[in-house]
Amino acid sequence: MRWWRRSGAAEDPPVPCPSGAPHEIPDGTVRGVEERRVAGLSSRTWTFLAAALTATVVVAGGNLIHPPYILFRPGPVYDTLGEINGKPVIEVKGRQTYGASGELSFTTVALYGGRDREITLWEYLVARLQPGTEIRPVAEVYPRNVTRQQIRQQTQAQMADAQAEAKVVAMRAAGLQVPEKVTVAAVLEDGPSAKTLVKGDQIVSMEGKALPGGAPLRARIQELKDDETLSLVVLRAGKEVPVSVSSTAKDGRRLIGVVLSSAFDFPVEVSIHAGDVGGSSAGLMFSLGLYDRLTPGELTGGRRIAGTGTIAGNGAVGAIGGIQHKMRGARETKDAEWFLSPEANCSAVQGNIPDGLRVVKVATFEAAKHAVEEIAAGRGDALPGC
Repeated sequence: MRWWRRSGAAEDPPVPCPSGAPHEIPDGTVRGVEERRVAGLSSRTWTFLAAALTATVVVAGGNLIHPPYILFRPGPVYDTLGEINGKPVIEVKGRQTYGASGELSFTTVALYGGRDREITLWEYLVARLQPGTEIRPVAEVYPRNVTRQQIRQQTQAQMADAQAEAKVVAMRAAGLQVPEKVTVAAVLEDGPSAKTLVKGDQIVSMEGKALPGGAPLRARIQELKDDETLSLVVLRAGKEVPVSVSSTAKDGRRLIGVVLSSAFDFPVEVSIHAGDVGGSSAGLMFSLGLYDRLTPGELTGGRRIAGTGTIAGNGAVGAIGGIQHKMRGARETKDAEWFLSPEANCSAVQGNIPDGLRVVKVATFEAAKHAVEEIAAGRGDALPGC
C-alpha cells in the first residue's frame, strides 16, 4: 500500500546595472591628437554627450535602487484537464478514466521582488502606473530572516498537501474507499494531553466507535466543554490503550494540546503535475479535475470554468489570497466564462470582477461540483454569487 502523509511565481530576472569607467588617455603624442579632436567638437555634440551621460547615470541609479516592495500581478492559468510543459496536469494509473471537454482551470498570482531578488526603482515606478498591479511592503509578505528558498520550500509543501487532500475528496466523491490513519505527530509539554497521549499514538476509536478519519475527531474536539473529557483508544506499541483527554480554549478554538497527522492509502495511483506553482489554493480545482477524470460523462459540458480555493479532506473550501488577480488572469488568459470563488473571499471579489466573468461562491466540494453541473446544463444564472 502507498501511504501519503500530510506535512503541513514567475519572476523577472534582475536587470544588470550598466557599468564602466571613463577611458584614461595615456601620455605621449597620442594625447595631443585626442586633445585636438575634443577641442573640435561642436556644441550640439557636447549637448548630446552630456544628455547621454546623464541618461546613463539616471538609468544606472534607478537599477541600483531597490525599493522594499513586492509586486503582485495575474499569473499563469492552467487547465487541470490539459497539460503543462507537455505533461498531463492530472495523470491516473490503474483505473479507467474518462475524456473531458471544456476547462477546469486553476489560477495563480505572479510575484515580483522580495528577499534575495529585489525590484528596481524603475519597476516600482512603472507598477505605480499600472492599475492592475498590487504593491505591498516586503515585510507584509516575507517574515524577517526568511529567505526566498525557505518560502519556496514552504509553498511546495503546501502544494503537496493540497494535491493529497484533492485526491482524497475526488476519490471518495467518485465512490472509492480511501482509508485514513490518524496519528499523534507531536505533544505539547504543557498541554492538556501531555500525560495521556504520546507521539506516535494511532487513534483508532473515539467514544466507543471506530474513527473513520481526522475530520470527525477535529470536529468533536471543537464541541468539548471546559469540564468535559473525550474518550479515545490509541494503538501504542502494538497494543490498544484507552485514554481520556481534556481540552483548553485559545483564540476561540478548542485544543487538546497535540498535533494530529493523517495518512491515506490511495486505491488509485494519481500524479498531479503543477509545474513551478506552489501553495494550496489550487486544491479545489484539482479535486474537480480528478473527479471529472474518474467519472463517466463530461462535468463541464464544454464550458470554460476557472476557480480557486483550498480543499480539506472533508470537502471544505477555504479562502485564498490575491483573488482579484486570479479572476483577471482567468478572464484575460483563458477567456473563462465562470469563476468558482471560496465563499470566504466574497468581500475581496466584490468590485473586482472583470467584464464578462460570472462568479459563483462555494463553501464545499459538493457545492462546487453542483455549480459546475448547473453551468454545464445551462442553469448557471440561478447559482449564488458574491
